[in-house]
Amino acid sequence: MNKKMKKVFFILTLSMGVMFSANAQISTGSLQDVAKKATSAASAAGIDVNSLSSGILSKLTSSLALTNTQKPQVSTLITTFLTQKSKILSLSTTDKVKYAAQLAGLSSTLQTKLSTVLTAAQFTKFLNLKPATNTSSNVLSQLFY
Repeated sequence: MNKKMKKVFFILTLSMGVMFSANAQISTGSLQDVAKKATSAASAAGIDVNSLSSGILSKLTSSLALTNTQKPQVSTLITTFLTQKSKILSLSTTDKVKYAAQLAGLSSTLQTKLSTVLTAAQFTKFLNLKPATNTSSNVLSQLFY
């Protein structure tokens, strides 16, 4: 290879290296953007299942006088419900009818399962704990709305 061809080859190799490097940075940047958007979407959904479950269980424990046997069972039911609700929450802005139908199904399942864990008196009291409106100041709103 003569000197001129070596220079052309070097420049071509260098150019390709720069292109591949830039492309890799764009891909990495794109992946980071997608990750940030996913995190933002989860935050925008406004549902922290673990925190809500803990707050709801605390409120139900005192309001319904849950026994030590009932607490873990109720906790599991609430956590499962909130996890399932979080998966459909985006529908509340994109397809309200579908969201309402799916939430009604989840709520019905929760209530059916709670009715087997709670006494009849506790279950009636639970139903009466439903807030009049969906309000962020009442953690129990997450179970009903």
